[in-house]
Amino acid sequence: MNYQRLRAALIDQAVNEVTLDPLSDRIFEEYLERGEDVPSELYFEELRLRDEELLDQGIGIDDPGASDFVAGGAQGWDEMVPNVEAVRGLPDHGESWRVPWVVEEEGRSAVLMSCRGRVVPFELRRRIEVAERVRVDYTYRTAGTEPHLAYWCAHPLFRFEEGMEIGVPGGAELSTLDEGASTKRFLKAGSIDRARLGWRSGAAIELRWDAALTPYVGVWVCNGDLGGYRQVAIEPATGGSDRPDPAAPPPLLAPGESFEWWLEIRDVKTGKGSRGGSGR
Repeated sequence: MNYQRLRAALIDQAVNEVTLDPLSDRIFEEYLERGEDVPSELYFEELRLRDEELLDQGIGIDDPGASDFVAGGAQGWDEMVPNVEAVRGLPDHGESWRVPWVVEEEGRSAVLMSCRGRVVPFELRRRIEVAERVRVDYTYRTAGTEPHLAYWCAHPLFRFEEGMEIGVPGGAELSTLDEGASTKRFLKAGSIDRARLGWRSGAAIELRWDAALTPYVGVWVCNGDLGGYRQVAIEPATGGSDRPDPAAPPPLLAPGESFEWWLEIRDVKTGKGSRGGSGR
């Protein structure tokens, strides 16, 4: 398979690397054996900081035909559009992790790609640039003839370590989640526009976003639940409640109208050792 690799030298000659993996060779062969078209969905498979992998690599499950996201293999970083929670005919964790993506532009340090919804008529464009930080710029456009709520949720599944730093309100409690447990918490809308994650190795990152554009934030932590996953996710979203909810609405877009937002990941240089999941 062809991998799109984005590399850029950072401060102190550190290197961040993003690997976008359409499909594994095994899955590619399975599609051919069944005589089906091979989807070209792209997701962040790897995100490394000075050779340390930050994204969870899963538990060995990779089944694109599964009925739900976890059964298909919950790993790496996907985009959740137009929902997370399965509701009112919308599939589990939405459509954008299931449908084909098209690479529109590709350069040494950036790539632009897009996908289109089937159940909900949307077009999502995503430009990823790796420089002194990883920046992702998004555009959501309604592609149908009726207005609809433009729901998006970031879904970066980072490695979870007990006692790690989770820099959100209540982060210290989340970092000591019981073995075999999982939980998701929703923060007050607009209350934060950044969150820090730190690991025992001393590696640390800060995620940033514009709280005026993506005010809703969920925090997912899994410590060995769901078959053994160990993950933490900071999930800015355009709407609340993991779905297009009129009570916590994302933008309502007219036919052909677009909405834009962004997300950044920055390296936070620390000494060795975790700072212990301090909330703020």
